Amino acid sequence: MQEEKNTLVEEPQTDKGKLKIFLGYCAGVGKTYRMLQEAIVSKKNNTDVVVGIVETHGRVETQGLVKEFEVMPRKMFEYGGIKLGELDLDNVLSRKPELVLVDELAHTNLPGSRHTKRYQDVEELLNSGINVFTTLNIQHVQSLTDIIYQITTVKVEEIIPDRILELANEIELVDLPPEKLQQRLTEGKVYIPQKAKQAMQKFFKKGNLLALRELSLKYTAKRVDIDLLSYREREEILNVWPIEAKILVGIGSSKVTEKVLLIAHRMATDLEADWYAVHVESSQQVKTSEKARNQLYRNIHLAEELGAKVVTLSGNSIADEILGFARQKNVTLIITGLQ
Repeated sequence: MQEEKNTLVEEPQTDKGKLKIFLGYCAGVGKTYRMLQEAIVSKKNNTDVVVGIVETHGRVETQGLVKEFEVMPRKMFEYGGIKLGELDLDNVLSRKPELVLVDELAHTNLPGSRHTKRYQDVEELLNSGINVFTTLNIQHVQSLTDIIYQITTVKVEEIIPDRILELANEIELVDLPPEKLQQRLTEGKVYIPQKAKQAMQKFFKKGNLLALRELSLKYTAKRVDIDLLSYREREEILNVWPIEAKILVGIGSSKVTEKVLLIAHRMATDLEADWYAVHVESSQQVKTSEKARNQLYRNIHLAEELGAKVVTLSGNSIADEILGFARQKNVTLIITGLQ
């Protein structure tokens, strides 16, 4: 009897698709419109682009841009006695475009969908090698939900894990002054008039919008800073680029360090700068007394209380380690005292 052989056929490796998120601070700032504009440019550059799902909310200008693309049919579900459409994930995967537009990343899918959340649909598209453009408001980012609640007293139900934003190859901020957004509301360009009036009295109050706008600006700036540091590391750039203030304080076992930390904290607050408190464990250091060790622990604890990013390094040269770390983090000012 001839022995049957089992042959394992390996699936070809698929490069992951690229993700671009159009981020706004509130509904109505123009995220979907901007996404469609960007997609039109891609289409003109011979990219195969389709609309997976885009919510126009009846906005004539947005509807006009959607007509520029092949629109994938939605998968229909019956929910609450009415028929509603969702992204047809299987249809898009079968069509396999180079780029698909998937609006409202934080959306919760209807019961019966393969995935509970739309961001999970996007993950599957990316894993299959399809590039995705999507939209998101800042209040849906998981790490910011407590801050959002303190600002607006509104508990956001639809949440995106931060890891999804970390998947993004690019995040583009779509911004609009709060006054113009409120004007769009009153003109019925965001919600129907009755809903717009209620929104103006609640979530869309000017104070809320100002705070949410600042939050989105800071979040995007932080992302840009991470990208910049990654670029500097890849290109082995050692000289400091003074784009924004960053402060570093050397922590030792001296009582003077307490004063230096307080000075650095005031400067960081005035400059709205990130700041690091760095302690270097070095062979240069002689065996320290218990009193000195206790003072060092107090200094580190004070730095943490003041909001510094506390870092412990080790090396033969304290100065070299601090300078190396400062170059890596693009620090613009180093503060130290007598140790």
